[in-house]
Amino acid sequence: MQSENTTSENAASKKTNGQTPAVTDFGIQRIYVKDLSFESPSAPDIFREPIQPSTDIELNVKTNRLADDIFEVEVLVTVTTKADKKVAFLVEVHQAGIFNIKGFNDAQLHRMLGSYCPNILFPYVREAITDLVVRGGFPPFYLTPVNFDALYEQQMLKQQQGQSQKQTPEQSQQGHPQGQPPQGQAESQKD
Repeated sequence: MQSENTTSENAASKKTNGQTPAVTDFGIQRIYVKDLSFESPSAPDIFREPIQPSTDIELNVKTNRLADDIFEVEVLVTVTTKADKKVAFLVEVHQAGIFNIKGFNDAQLHRMLGSYCPNILFPYVREAITDLVVRGGFPPFYLTPVNFDALYEQQMLKQQQGQSQKQTPEQSQQGHPQGQPPQGQAESQKD
């Protein structure tokens, strides 16, 4: 499946204060499943008894620069549902996309990779997980929508607090944190 979505600003038509603004460009080259697995180690016995399930969800975001303005963003979700300490099912989905991202400053790029791109990928993750769970013989399981903007902000706040504890006051006044977008974001859900 190939999807394309491109947004550009025409620098020639927009001038402010005599300066030409930078041209920004965002596009989706491809969205794809990188890894997919479903396990039901307690089947068929799990289907013969009433269960009170509990569910744990792990959510992570990974990024990889493929070329100057081309990035792979991957949303990794693992759902583990247990009943009486037995694993009813375990689903793992790695949904990825290749994105063209050009003309953004470092802070904007960081936010695009850590929030905007995962927001695009997450509906595909939700669909894959629901489909796998139903095909595994269980009632539909719907992941709650995730606010990647809020998770990104929380991660940035944690990084800033960690940096300010390690730096002198004047060093902590310097700009935004650099590096990869937030990773290790997790949520847990009990049914």
